[in-house]
Amino acid sequence: MLKGFKKFVLRGNVVEMAAGIIIGLAFNKIINSFVNDILMPPISLLVGKINFANLYINLSQREFASLAEAEAEGVPIIKYGLFINTVIDFLLMAFFLYLIITYYNKLKDINKREEIKAAPDTKQCPYCYSTINIKATKCPFCISELEN
Repeated sequence: MLKGFKKFVLRGNVVEMAAGIIIGLAFNKIINSFVNDILMPPISLLVGKINFANLYINLSQREFASLAEAEAEGVPIIKYGLFINTVIDFLLMAFFLYLIITYYNKLKDINKREEIKAAPDTKQCPYCYSTINIKATKCPFCISELEN
């Protein structure tokens, strides 16, 4: 069982996937910080100095001055401000992921084009050693039949 597990873990795809997940989690922290610390303060200033993280709907009959106070009392609340922050986080993450994948695909296309350009279009005749077209089936110099 340990041999099978070791073989599974050491496969290239599993290691690459694990690295991708770790980088993704770190990238998620960057996006969360960007949304909460850089993006949301100016937006809240534009809409009247509202802190979205403190927006909530109180489902009880009692009044509370803040979200923290309502949470401390344990009353039912809907935290729609945090939901707005989470939606913005998701949209930014999806946008940045789209940019990264688009850039990655462009790099892949460039590499494919370079490989196509680097592919030989000539070969050497095994009999007379002349340079001939790679598609040739007969050498034009020594008239030998060539294998493809």
